[in-house]
Amino acid sequence: MLLHSIGAAIQAEFADITDEGEVTRVLVRLLMAAILGAVLGFERESKGKSAGVRTHMLVSMGAALFVLAPSMAGADEQALSRVIQGIVAGIGFLGAGTILKGNGQDTSHVKGLTTAAGLWMTAAIGTAAGMGREATALVSTVLALLVLASMPLLVDKMEDEQEEKREEEGRKH
Repeated sequence: MLLHSIGAAIQAEFADITDEGEVTRVLVRLLMAAILGAVLGFERESKGKSAGVRTHMLVSMGAALFVLAPSMAGADEQALSRVIQGIVAGIGFLGAGTILKGNGQDTSHVKGLTTAAGLWMTAAIGTAAGMGREATALVSTVLALLVLASMPLLVDKMEDEQEEKREEEGRKH
């Protein structure tokens, strides 16, 4: 009798996923969030940045779960809006922890802004995946990778051109 009661209580605790379709939906959304987070995390880790694959995966999956669980429980749009606001604020604190201001003679140098922005973007991607917007999450990940890969090349090219101009002007005088 006691074992039956315990078994029934345990079964009731795991009743939030009622059928195979729901299990599949949860798995697809969380796996999508994890994979897309890993992609962005790998890009950052390969460049020796502080937040890497695991951090980005956890941020993305966490954001997905934060919107997935209430939506499965029947939360209305206002409640989901508040959840999303909480995700944005929470990731802001996490991102702030990655930002370092230079010390000593170079106090104007700031490091970690791209990592912080990447974590913020990863949370947004996870939120989209958790809400069942996997295509939006995928497109956003591709665009984020393009920014992370192409902008350093463009900035380096512009800096080289500016340096050449300064050298040329120095030779004229």
